[in-house]
Amino acid sequence: MGCAVATLAAGQAWAEDCTAGEQAPAPGASAPAAEPGTAGTADTAVAADPGTAETGTTGAGAGTGAGTADPAAAALPSDSDLYVVRMDPDAAPPGGTTTVHAFIGNLGPDTTASPFTVVVTLPEGVTAEGPYFPENCYAFQEGHRVRCTFPAGLPRFRSATALVPVRLAATVPAPGTLTGGWVAVRSADDCNEENNKQPFEIPVVETTEPRPAV
Repeated sequence: MGCAVATLAAGQAWAEDCTAGEQAPAPGASAPAAEPGTAGTADTAVAADPGTAETGTTGAGAGTGAGTADPAAAALPSDSDLYVVRMDPDAAPPGGTTTVHAFIGNLGPDTTASPFTVVVTLPEGVTAEGPYFPENCYAFQEGHRVRCTFPAGLPRFRSATALVPVRLAATVPAPGTLTGGWVAVRSADDCNEENNKQPFEIPVVETTEPRPAV
């Protein structure tokens, strides 16, 4: 595919850094051309400290001043547009396993300056079953939802993918299709929430075992 895997933060998450032509476009938006020379290095995000005035002593008398600007308060949310690309998992039989790929892209114009959270909601009859990627993912609501966090530093026209292995209940009907799955992304940086959620379906087959030779 020509995608380079870049480490964003040790032990946290990675991103599949692809040019815009190598990844699916956002719903309702055409795939933008890749910017030449875009660096895939993650920036360190520092949460902004909403301007707090400090009390200080000036000259002979004490008073309340504007305070000295805190360098840590300089980093503000970026102007970026995160979006979810729909990706249906591979088919699985009742009692079998498959993997949900939660694919997130950044349409920019800025590199993300804040972490972003991906939440995967599974269809009825499906339960998350680790290990997950990134390693900070965790299941809740009895295994029917999974939350993952990616660090700041996702450049424009780049993507990140969370991998969530799941197991189908032995009682789901086959053949069939399990609906009601969703992938959603949230971030303080996101300037457009209309493309932050996409559904997915899991095809159920009677078996994935090869047929015996006759």
